[in-house]
Amino acid sequence: MAPNTQPEIVDTPIDSIPHWYSPEDDSISINDGSGAYVYDEDGTEYLDFLSQLYCVNAGHNEERIIEKITEQLQQIPYVSSAKKNETRTEFARRLTDIAPESLSDVMFSISGSEANETAIQIAREYTGSQKVLTRWRSYHGSTYGAASLTGDPETRATVERHAAVTGAAKFLPPMIHRSPFDGDTPEEIGQQAADHLEFVIRNEGPDSIAAILTEPVAGTSGAYPAPPGYFERVRELCNKYDILLISDEVIAGFGRCGDWFGIQTEGVEPDMITFAKGVTSAYVPLAGVLASDEIGSWLKETGFELGQTFAGHPVGCAAGLGALDVYEDELIENVQLLEDEFQNELKKIEERYEAVGSVHGRGFLWSVEFTDPETGEPFVDPRIEDSENPVKQVREIAAENGVLFGSGRPDIQVLLSPPLCINSDKINKAISVLDSAINEIFE
Repeated sequence: MAPNTQPEIVDTPIDSIPHWYSPEDDSISINDGSGAYVYDEDGTEYLDFLSQLYCVNAGHNEERIIEKITEQLQQIPYVSSAKKNETRTEFARRLTDIAPESLSDVMFSISGSEANETAIQIAREYTGSQKVLTRWRSYHGSTYGAASLTGDPETRATVERHAAVTGAAKFLPPMIHRSPFDGDTPEEIGQQAADHLEFVIRNEGPDSIAAILTEPVAGTSGAYPAPPGYFERVRELCNKYDILLISDEVIAGFGRCGDWFGIQTEGVEPDMITFAKGVTSAYVPLAGVLASDEIGSWLKETGFELGQTFAGHPVGCAAGLGALDVYEDELIENVQLLEDEFQNELKKIEERYEAVGSVHGRGFLWSVEFTDPETGEPFVDPRIEDSENPVKQVREIAAENGVLFGSGRPDIQVLLSPPLCINSDKINKAISVLDSAINEIFE
C-alpha cells in the first residue's frame, strides 16, 4: 500500500472484525438465545426474524441437537475427512432418504460457498465443459470460485478488484414483481424467462456449459419464487442440451420453504443439490452436495482429488442428525400450517402502504420490497447512491422495538426468515413491529 493511502490508525478495543463489516454500522453483541429469541450483552430481548443468517432453522438452544453434539464429542470429536465414520455415514443415508428420489450420494464440505464450488468442480469434471450459468442478482458465496457464480454485482466486484473470476455467465431471473419481462400473467413471465434462458444457452454454446446453478426460491437477493411452470421448463432445457441442473439450497433447504428442499415445492428433480446453513440449524458448520446416482457412481469409479480438513466433521454430522429429527417431528409441518397466515399478514402490509411495492416468498422466507409509488423504482438504490436509505431505517426502528429483520441484495427490501419453531403470536408480533416501523418512516 502506498504511503499516502495508509489509513489512520485508530486505538480501539481488541475485538474480532465482523463479516460484511462497515465502520459506520454498530453491531450488537448477541450472547444468549432460546427458541426464536436472542439476547444482547445487556439482556435485551430480540425476536430473531432472520434466524441470524437465515440458518438457525430449529431455533436457539434446541436440546435434541445439543444432546447429539455432546454424545459425539464424548465418543470421538474429529475424524479425517479422508476416512469413513459411522456418524458421517448415518447422516449421509438420512440425507438421501429425504432428498428428491434422483439423488443418492453425498459429498460433504464446510460452508455454502465451498459446497457450491464443490458442485461446480464435479460438474465440470463430469461433463468436460467449463461454463456455469447463474442468475443475475443471485448470491452463491463470496470465496473466489463462488463469487464467480454470484450474480450480485457488489459481491462479485469486491472479489474481482484484485483477481478475475471466470467460467460463469448470467441470465435474467424470473421475477414477477419489477420483472425484466413484460408478460401479463405469471405464467407468461415464466415462459418468457425460460425462452430467455434458452437464448443464453444457445448464445454461449450448449457444449460449453456444464451446469445451471440456481436457487429454487431466491435467498438474500429477494425471496422471490419462480412463476408457475418455470422450473419444469428449465429441467426440459437441461435435458435437451445435456446440462446439469444444480439447486442451491443453502437457504431454501431444510424446511425453510415448506418441504425438505425448496426444489421439491416445484416438483422438479435436479442433478445435484448444494446445502449448508439449516442442515445443522447452524449449530455446527457443515455443508455438502447431494448428487444423482449417475454422478455418484462416476465419482466412486474415477475418484476425487480434492478435499477439506473439516468437511463432514463428525460433530457437524451429529448435529445434523439431531436437526433432521426436529424438522421431521414437528417443524416442517409447522411451516406448512402457518405459511398462509404468514403470507396473509404480510399482504395486509402490502395493501396498507403505497411504499410497499411487493411482498413475495414461500414458506418462512419472505421479502417486503419498497418502491416509490410515483416512479416504481427504489427510494434509494444503495448500489449507486450514497444517501440515507429509508429501508435500512425501517429495520433499525424494528430492532429498537425488539425484532431483528434481514436485509437483501440490493438493500431495497426487508427479509423475514424466522426460525421454523415460531407460532401465530410471534408472527403477529413481528409483523406488527414491522408495520409500525414502516408507518414511522413512510407515512
